[in-house]
Parts: sequence; C-alpha cells; structure tokens
Amino acid sequence: MARKKTAGGTPATVALDTAGVPFTVHEYTHDPAAASYGAEAAEVLGVDPGRVFKTLLAEADGVLAVAVVPVSGRLDLKALAGALGAKRAAMADPAAAERSTGYVLGGISPLGQRKRLRTVVDRTLHDWPTVYVSAGRRGLEVELSPADLVRLTAAVTAPISRD
Repeated sequence: MARKKTAGGTPATVALDTAGVPFTVHEYTHDPAAASYGAEAAEVLGVDPGRVFKTLLAEADGVLAVAVVPVSGRLDLKALAGALGAKRAAMADPAAAERSTGYVLGGISPLGQRKRLRTVVDRTLHDWPTVYVSAGRRGLEVELSPADLVRLTAAVTAPISRD
C-alpha cells in the first residue's frame, strides 16, 4: 500500500501523514439518498462490508467514547460498555458527536478527531490485511493496516458488534 500525500487533506489524512503511516485514499461520489454511508462506501468501492468500518460515538456512563464496527454489523452497546468498564452505554447525541470530533455525521473518522476519546474497535478488524474507515468526509475513505488504526487511535479491541 503506497503512502499517498494529501496536501490540504482532512484532519484524518493529515494525522496519517504526520505519523508516517502507509495508507491509500479512496474517493467516490456520495449519493445523498444513500440509506447507509458505510454500506454505500463498501458497495461503490467493491469491498466486503465486513472490511469497511463505521465510526460511532456513544456515551459510556455519561462520557463520550468512540466505537468502530464493521458496516455489516451493529454496535452492541452492552458489549461496548463492558469493554470500557462502564455500567451502561447509549448512542451519543449527534450534535455532541460532531462538536467533539470536528466531523459531520457520515464523515466521522476515528483519526484526527478534535479531542482524543477512548476508542474501542471491533475485534474482526484483525480478520483483514487492510481496513477502510472514513477519511473525514462523506465520499472519502482511507485504507490502512488494522495495527496502524489501533495504534494511532490508542484503541482497545473487543467483540463489540453483532449481526
């Protein structure tokens, strides 16, 4: 995988460039009528939906946290709470997610967020040689190694998705 320079890129691609991590940017024309941003990315890019990960924000015991799960699954909030050592978790308010990350819904990347939050990535991440996550805007995905994603987000991996 070649490292692709992204002059004037998103905070996510700038973070990857700064870290010297190899990655590839995949851009496509986002359809505003698409029912699911992640499923759209997988389909348009011709990638298995289990290999494309969506970034979700939740509140675990009232504190924002990031969950990264395959677009083919759903976030298991009870499992996320357990992975974070919390009693309960709920989806975060969309406006709070945008304020905290600096990204808009459908373009939230786990990388380059305004404020570093505790992050949990579903363990299926390690099933793939590379994975895709949002590069910071709708219609823009970044492909990188699972190990680099975990390292750059200081994430823990846990079984937090379900079919």
